[in-house]
Amino acid sequence: MTSGTAIRVGVHGATGRMGRAVCEAVAAAEGLELAALVASSAGHETIAGLEVATELRAFAETGCDVVVDFTIADATRALVPFLAMHGIHAVIGTSGFSRDDLDAFRESLASGGVNGVLAPNFAISAALMTRFAAMAAPFFDTAEIVESHHDRKVDAPSGTAIATAEAMIPREGGWAADPTTHELLEGSRGGLGPNGVRIHSVRMRGMVAHQEVVLGATGQTLTIRQDSYDRTSFMPGVVLACQRVMSTEGLTVGLDSLL
Repeated sequence: MTSGTAIRVGVHGATGRMGRAVCEAVAAAEGLELAALVASSAGHETIAGLEVATELRAFAETGCDVVVDFTIADATRALVPFLAMHGIHAVIGTSGFSRDDLDAFRESLASGGVNGVLAPNFAISAALMTRFAAMAAPFFDTAEIVESHHDRKVDAPSGTAIATAEAMIPREGGWAADPTTHELLEGSRGGLGPNGVRIHSVRMRGMVAHQEVVLGATGQTLTIRQDSYDRTSFMPGVVLACQRVMSTEGLTVGLDSLL
């Protein structure tokens, strides 16, 4: 991209709900140009005046600078090496990745001399929730996370919940012991996440993305809650990532360093 020209953005997973929202946000954003759309089964569909392709090569053929990905983990694993090979930067909103995946993404991006931003949640309020939870964690004895999403989300727990737990480092000595000795229903206490924080996942029709971090100490609790009622809540963060990814070296995980 030359100075003074718009950043050409492609969307991977363009026909999904998040993909369509990204298309609208990119098309409306100053300094960004919607250049190419790809989905696994396009069916000659047109979005924002562009025909949706089924092959990744559309991103290279249209000269995309950046590709935004909201698909599934397996599709993203195939996408990142392709983008690196063609000198295209990546903005990834897909979740469900392991540490090995992140290492593989870093290696692929470095091989192509391109950058990436991967965020489990592009809502700025979610980034602040995680930051506040990290600040509060050392002052409390117990902590748990309840995350709730729409009934089409295929992975659990959410990437946001895992990232939040990773940021919540307890004080020296760790959390208070869990008193539960017997679960009448297996899994009732949720999954044991990073830093020993238990995570509970709800999948419910009518929801979008919601999370509560509940911290407790003697005689008191603190609840930090974030709600996304519409997918437009993620779009300012997506647009910011598209604008910044080309100048942010390597793979950036989370929005914090971009804010």
